[in-house]
Amino acid sequence: MDNETIAAWRAAGERGDAAAAGRCLSPDVEMISPLTAAFRFRGPAQVTTVLTAAFEVIHDIRYHTVLGADDTWSLFYHGRAGTDALEEAQLLRLDGAGLIREITFFGRPLPALTQVMAGIGPRLLRRQGQPGLARLVGLATGPLNAMTHSGERTIMPRAKPRDR
Repeated sequence: MDNETIAAWRAAGERGDAAAAGRCLSPDVEMISPLTAAFRFRGPAQVTTVLTAAFEVIHDIRYHTVLGADDTWSLFYHGRAGTDALEEAQLLRLDGAGLIREITFFGRPLPALTQVMAGIGPRLLRRQGQPGLARLVGLATGPLNAMTHSGERTIMPRAKPRDR
């Protein structure tokens, strides 16, 4: 890997440093979330705010695979959301100046994603000065988070493939 922006992005992620990650962003950056198709985050300020909230929820990030060249890169890491193991893939597209102009996130498994959603949404809304909506989103995401964790602990072990 010899791209300075990608190296800086990776190092910022592993440190949980949203400000350093924000310095890798193009002025017209767009972030596509794995959690909603209802809207996208645009501009360095919005994306850095999301990253700040994300690094409060996601920790122990360690990139294990970086692929790409020129203006298109894919990065993969293992991390944790609370006590849940998380794996995320990132598709990054760079602008002519070599800064990140588009970020698309993909994550797994579902219990970790619901943990991320339950953690990031309320934090973002409080930062936007919407504490009432933050409480509502917290209440709305709580049952989904509880259901996915319960299913992972109680139902999914029963669905495990069996040797014949």
